[in-house]
Amino acid sequence: MSIVLSNIIAIYRRELQSYFIAPLAYAIAGIFWFLSGIFFILILQDILQYVAALDIQGQQFQVPVPPIDVPYEFVRAFLDRMGWMLMFILPILSMGLYAEERKRGTLELLATSPVTNWAVAVGKLLGVLTFFTTMVLPMLVFEAIALSAANPPMSPWILLLGHLALILLAGSILSLGMFISSLTDSTILSAVLTFAVILLLLFIDLISRNIGGTFGEAIGHLSLLKHYNNLIQGVFDTSAIILFASYIILGIFLTAQSIDALRFQRH
Repeated sequence: MSIVLSNIIAIYRRELQSYFIAPLAYAIAGIFWFLSGIFFILILQDILQYVAALDIQGQQFQVPVPPIDVPYEFVRAFLDRMGWMLMFILPILSMGLYAEERKRGTLELLATSPVTNWAVAVGKLLGVLTFFTTMVLPMLVFEAIALSAANPPMSPWILLLGHLALILLAGSILSLGMFISSLTDSTILSAVLTFAVILLLLFIDLISRNIGGTFGEAIGHLSLLKHYNNLIQGVFDTSAIILFASYIILGIFLTAQSIDALRFQRH
């Protein structure tokens, strides 16, 4: 067990270091922060303008204005936009996890090395997920600063639960993207296929509604978007946690099987 853990840590450190020296990773982080900053400003501005307009209408027509939880609405709307943005950002992050190894010819070395395929897959996923988490942390700090002036203050658990949901969603997408990356040596094809799969899993809830019945209800539970929305609304949904964990484990399992198939071909 200690040998497997040390192998995972070694792969994790190598993968994480590769992101912090890769120009593409910095470009992705820059685009992510730029778009997040725009969404942050626009959403906050829109909510404040909407609340101000309601107050003016209430004073003009002498009607009671329904209370609006501005911090909660802001966090929910902002994380909703962030979730959609992951669909475009994360396939680019995951596309090179194994495709680059195939292209350089080092995947065969990994496949025939004493390190288990599970350890490699877990280490790679942890590396890219840690890099993504470092991208999210500055935005969490900005949100905490902006919401610190709220009266009454918003519960920090809602903010933390929303960002946990964002990281779990990212883990699910990256895990599936890692599996797709293990199937091809083309990073572009890997990104496109990952985008297509994630698009299906995000909209599968809409598909299930059109199907209806027991089968439609069953596949509706596979929706990433449905369970993500539950968590960013401040609802601690254990089924959502289980679903995201299942997608992560599934991606790791399929990746290990894909590399096992490659190892079998080499023998």
